[in-house]
Amino acid sequence: MYPEAPPADRNLTEAVTAFVELRPRLFGIAYRVLGSATEAEDVVQEAWLRWQRTDRSAVVSPAAFLSTTTTRLAINVAQSARVRRETYIGPWLPEPIDTSIDPVAGAERAEALELALLLVLQKLTPVERAAYVLREAFEYGYSEIAEILRLTPVNARKIVSRARKHLKDDERDSVDVQEHRRLLDAFVAAAQEGDVASLEALLTPDAVSLSDGNGLRGAARVPVVGRARVANLSTASSRFWATVEVAPVQANGRAGVLLYRDGRPATFMTVAATRRGIHRVLWVFTSDKIAAFLGSRAHGAPLPSRPVDAVARELTREGNGSSYAACRGLRTAQT
Repeated sequence: MYPEAPPADRNLTEAVTAFVELRPRLFGIAYRVLGSATEAEDVVQEAWLRWQRTDRSAVVSPAAFLSTTTTRLAINVAQSARVRRETYIGPWLPEPIDTSIDPVAGAERAEALELALLLVLQKLTPVERAAYVLREAFEYGYSEIAEILRLTPVNARKIVSRARKHLKDDERDSVDVQEHRRLLDAFVAAAQEGDVASLEALLTPDAVSLSDGNGLRGAARVPVVGRARVANLSTASSRFWATVEVAPVQANGRAGVLLYRDGRPATFMTVAATRRGIHRVLWVFTSDKIAAFLGSRAHGAPLPSRPVDAVARELTREGNGSSYAACRGLRTAQT
C-alpha cells in the first residue's frame, strides 16, 4: 500500500486519471479529423500539456474541456496540413492504424474510420470534418458540437448536414468485414498469380488504384482508373509479388496486408468494396506511414497495470507532470 498522497499529488492523480480515461476518445477524434496517427499523437500530447497547465478547479467537465481542446487543435493542424500536402508528390492517403486490439479506435462506434472514408473526408473543410466526426463517430449532440466549434446549434446542424451531402456521392454500401476479407484475399491471390482475368472479375468498371509514395520510384504518381488498367497495374511487374512476403493485418477496422521485402515491411495494401466488387485499391509505400502503422501496433499492445498514483508521483518527479509518454503508457490497475 502506498501512503496517502498530499493534496497536490492527489490533484495530479485525478488529472492523470481523467486524461487516461479520455485519451482513446481524444486520439480517435484527432485521427479522424487529420487522417494521420502521427499528427493525432502530437495533438493529444499538446492537449495533455494544456490540461496540465490549466486551472482544473475551474473545469466543470474534464471530458468537455479535453474534447474541445483536442478538436480545436486538430482543426488548426488540419488547416496547416492542407498547405503542406499541396507539395506532396502523387496521391496522398491517410496513415493506416492497427485496430486488431481496439477495433473502433477510441470511438463509441466504428464510423468514419475506414481508410477509404478518411480519404473522402479530406474533401471537407476542417470544421466540416470535425463536426461530422463528432456527430457520426462519437454521437455528440448538436449543442455540444456548437460549443466545441464556437457555433450556434442551428449552424452546427447545418454543417453536419452539409458534410453528409458532400460525402453522399462518394458513399457506397460497404460489404461486411468477412466479405471484405474474402475479396482482399482473392485480389492478392490473383495478383500473385498474374491472373488479370480474375482481377478484372473482382473489380468494378470504375475501379481506381491510388499509390501513396510521395515521389518514391515505382509508385504511380497519378490515380489509375478503370478495371483493365487497375488489373494490369497490379500484375505489371512479375518480380514484385515474387519478391515479397504477404502478412495479413487489420487496419482501420478492415482487412489489409503488409508486404515484406528482404524481411522489412515495405508496402501496405487494402481495398474498398461493395456488393458490386472492389472499387478502390489503396497502396501505401511511404516509409513514414509504414513506420506509423507499426508504431500504432506497438502502442496498442497490452502493458502491465500500474497504479495511477504511482504514475502521478513519477510525473511529479519528471517536472510537474509534463511527461506525456508516461501517461500514454499507463494502464490503470484493476480492483
